[in-house]
Amino acid sequence: MRMSAIRWLSSALALALAVLPAGAETATFPARSGSGAGVTAWWQGKVCPGDAVFVRLALGENAPSGKIGGSLEFEKDGKKVGTAEFYEVPDSSGRGRRMALAGIPLSSYLSAGKGTATARLTAGGAEIQPAMMPIEIVAKEFVKETIQLDAANTAIKTNDSDERWRQISKLNKILGTRTDADVFSLAPMLPPTGATRRTSFFADRRIFAYSNGKSSTSLHYGIDYGIPTGSKVRSCAAGKVVLAEMRITTGWSIVIEHLPGLYSLYYHLSKMDVGVGDMVSAGQQIALSGATGLATGPHLHWEMRLNMEAVSPDFFTGDFTFEEAVRNP
Repeated sequence: MRMSAIRWLSSALALALAVLPAGAETATFPARSGSGAGVTAWWQGKVCPGDAVFVRLALGENAPSGKIGGSLEFEKDGKKVGTAEFYEVPDSSGRGRRMALAGIPLSSYLSAGKGTATARLTAGGAEIQPAMMPIEIVAKEFVKETIQLDAANTAIKTNDSDERWRQISKLNKILGTRTDADVFSLAPMLPPTGATRRTSFFADRRIFAYSNGKSSTSLHYGIDYGIPTGSKVRSCAAGKVVLAEMRITTGWSIVIEHLPGLYSLYYHLSKMDVGVGDMVSAGQQIALSGATGLATGPHLHWEMRLNMEAVSPDFFTGDFTFEEAVRNP
């Protein structure tokens, strides 16, 4: 949505801007007596609500061969916040170690406080030394806004047709697909446009005011860039195009897979330059921006989904997979 929306900022504009992850924490967890192999772990010690908890592990020299598996779990206040499965990634340091990565999306409603991430890795079915890592959730405030919709946008927002639900089901099926071999990019991601003016932010708390006097509440899943129709849109990272089509709500839309369970989404386009199955590189032009679908004016909506959940796109512009940390210990 564009800035035509009425906004209330709870404090300074800085609160709406991204809080990028701090430098990576690292620790080695030696093997227990007789257990075989230990692990070295990298993680972010501080994250915000709406970010993600990523952990990268390097197996010790005595690790068994065979398929890497196991799970990552994040707990806070004695309750399980989320879990994710590990998948194997290459060792960019050139040392030839076997490595694994997993990420857990965090709700933007998660309260501040301290939690613990526990990694239980397996290799060839054998259990590797568990690793427990402290993580602090740092408080973040989000924008509240009311968006006035005209009759045309009200009709789109309230559309309850079979076709719209078919489109929703198709997208959810794609976002719920995870293929462990699909490791296309481990690098920090690029913004999808060179423009810097944002007209809506991740996790804005929204009220849609309909033209008929009714209203509904919603959460904004991405970042909106206020750019003219026809502006170049680039892929934020290398990956595979898994959806490219016209949708009722989001207009011309593109979805790209980057890692197992990790997807970028680009909405309200005026023209698409890629199709399903195409492999794209970071920074490659994939489309032109527009105002198709539910839009109060020209803009680009950029969204990131991890294990189906929306995560702050800004989080992924940092070293979220710890490539730099692994390469430069």
